[in-house]
Amino acid sequence: MKDFAFDFDSKACADCGGKCCTGESGYIFASIKELEEIADFLKIPFEDFLLRYVKKVGYRFSLIEQKMGTEYACIFFDTQNKNCSIYDVRPKQCRDFPFWKAYLDPQNLPQLFKECKGVKRRDDLE
Repeated sequence: MKDFAFDFDSKACADCGGKCCTGESGYIFASIKELEEIADFLKIPFEDFLLRYVKKVGYRFSLIEQKMGTEYACIFFDTQNKNCSIYDVRPKQCRDFPFWKAYLDPQNLPQLFKECKGVKRRDDLE
């Protein structure tokens, strides 16, 4: 993505352990269409899926989190295998990481570089 001061190597995800899926409590926003796709993927009636895995945040919807030691993880983060159990239908917010608007701001990059081993500064690339 040309507007960002970094590139991303998705191959690094295999060794990461899911740092983008775990950490401080936050929101994993998803559209109604995305929630329907996840419910279909899990073969759960949509209404049951909403009651079990989703919380309303203002006018938006977020997947709930699970407590993981002193941190939190997306409810669909497989803590045993350290990966996403709904990877093929994960929400856009997850698919877009690390290319979030917040990371257009250079002040936010040091934290991103610490958290994501797949992110490399463009000037570090050969």
